[in-house]
Amino acid sequence: MDWEDRLDEWELELELNAQLEGSDWVPLERAAAETGVSRAALRAWYRTGQIPSRLVDGPHGPQRLVPLAVVASRAEASPRLRHSAQRRLADEAQLEILRHRIDQLELRLAALERREPPAEGS
Repeated sequence: MDWEDRLDEWELELELNAQLEGSDWVPLERAAAETGVSRAALRAWYRTGQIPSRLVDGPHGPQRLVPLAVVASRAEASPRLRHSAQRRLADEAQLEILRHRIDQLELRLAALERREPPAEGS
């Protein structure tokens, strides 16, 4: 391979990176983190043609990219994933209710402590 070929390849890589910079295409890890879909499920989906994917050169070798919006849409269509997300939301809601109740109890305790005179000997 001569320098001109390598320079052409490098320019193509830069072009692709610039195109992906503002796009919806993300690495599998990010798609999994943002949608709650496992990487194994994502691999199964792109291998069976349920979602598109691209293989690009990454900093540590080839990297698979998928469109985040398509993954999110496919995840919403999955009853199992939807149920899992609903369960997570329910857990988060319960946690928020408990936090609120703790805040209220702390306020009441502070008010009670202000009303009671300090014990003798302290």
